[in-house]
Amino acid sequence: MTDSRLERWGLACFMLVCLLVGVPVLLSALQGEVLTTGPGWLWWACYLGYLVLIALTCVQTGTLWLNSRMLVAALIGFGSAVVLLAPRAGWTAILLVFTTALVTHIISLRGVLVVIVAHSALVGGTVVLAGGGFAEIALSALIYATLQACSVWAVLSQLREAAARTHLAVVNTELRAATALLAESSRVNERLHISRELHDLVGHQLTALVLELEVAAHRSTPPASEHVERARGLARDLLGDVRTAVGEIRTRPPQLRQALADIVADLPRPRVRLTVDDTVQPDEDCVAALIRCVQEIVTNAIRHSGAENLSIHVEQAEAGRVTLTAQDDGRGASLLRLGNGLTGVRERVEQLGGAVSFDTRSGFRVSAQVPAR
Repeated sequence: MTDSRLERWGLACFMLVCLLVGVPVLLSALQGEVLTTGPGWLWWACYLGYLVLIALTCVQTGTLWLNSRMLVAALIGFGSAVVLLAPRAGWTAILLVFTTALVTHIISLRGVLVVIVAHSALVGGTVVLAGGGFAEIALSALIYATLQACSVWAVLSQLREAAARTHLAVVNTELRAATALLAESSRVNERLHISRELHDLVGHQLTALVLELEVAAHRSTPPASEHVERARGLARDLLGDVRTAVGEIRTRPPQLRQALADIVADLPRPRVRLTVDDTVQPDEDCVAALIRCVQEIVTNAIRHSGAENLSIHVEQAEAGRVTLTAQDDGRGASLLRLGNGLTGVRERVEQLGGAVSFDTRSGFRVSAQVPAR
C-alpha cells in the first residue's frame, strides 16, 4: 500500500472517530437525557465547528499538517468548549488528544507541553463538574496526559521519519545527478581517447600506406600496376572511412534521456513524468546544465512543494535551443524568493546564453531555454 493510500485511510479513520464521539450525546438527547450544560445548541455548534475545522485542515494541506496559528487556536478553543459543555459525556475528551497531536505539527515542543498540561487540567475540571472525587480527578487527568504524550511521541516519530525520507531522497537525487555527470564526462573522455588513437595510429598508418602505394603505382608495370592501383584506391577509401568514424565519435550527442531518467528513478514522492523528445541533440555543456536544472527542480519539489506529481519535458526549440519545462502540483507561493539552488539554476543557464523563468501561481513551474551547441 502506498503512502498516499495510507494517509487517506488514516484521515478517514480520524474523521470517523471524531464523528463517533458525538454519538453518545445524540443518543442521550433522543432519549430525553441531557448530558450538556447550558443550551444544547451551543454544544452542537462547538462540536460542528470543531469538525469543520478538522475537515478544512485535511482538505487544505492534504495531510494533518497545519500551517496557520489561528487555526490551531480555533481547534484548541472549540475542542475545549466541546469537552467543558458536556462534562458527563466521557468520550468527548478524546478530541483533546487529537487536538494535541494536530498542534504538534505547527508549534514548538514547549508549546505542546503547555497544551498537554492545559488539556489535562481541563479533563480534571470536567470530572469536578460531573461530581467526581479527588482520586477520579487525578486519574482522569493522568490518563489523558499520558494519551496526549503518546500521541505527541507518535507524531514526532512520524515527522522525524518523514524528514529522514526527504533527506534521503534529496541526497539520492544529488548523488544520481553527480553520477550522471561523471558518467557522461567519462564517456566523452573515452570517445576523445578512442578518436585520437584512431587518428594518430590507424590514420597515420593508412596515410603512409597510401603514399607507398602511390610510389609503387608509378614504378610498377602492367599487369601488376592494375593491382597496385586498385589497392591504392581501397586504402584511400579506408582512410576516408576512418576519418568519418573519428568525426562521428567526437560529435556523438550525449545520452541526455538516460541521464535524466536515472535522476528521477524510484522517487517515492513526487511521481515524476519525464519526456525527452528524440529531436533533442545537446552538447556536453547543455547536458550538464540540464542535469543540474533537473536535479534542483526535483529536490525543490521534494523539500518544499508538497507535490504529488511532477512533469518534466525537454524538447528541441528553434534557433538551436533546448527547452526544459517542469511543472508540479504542489502548494506554490504568493511570493517567490530564490534560494541558492534556484539562483544557481538561473546563473548556470544564463552563463550559456540561455534564459529561465519561474512561476508559482499554480504549483511551481520552471521554464528554461539553453543553447544546444
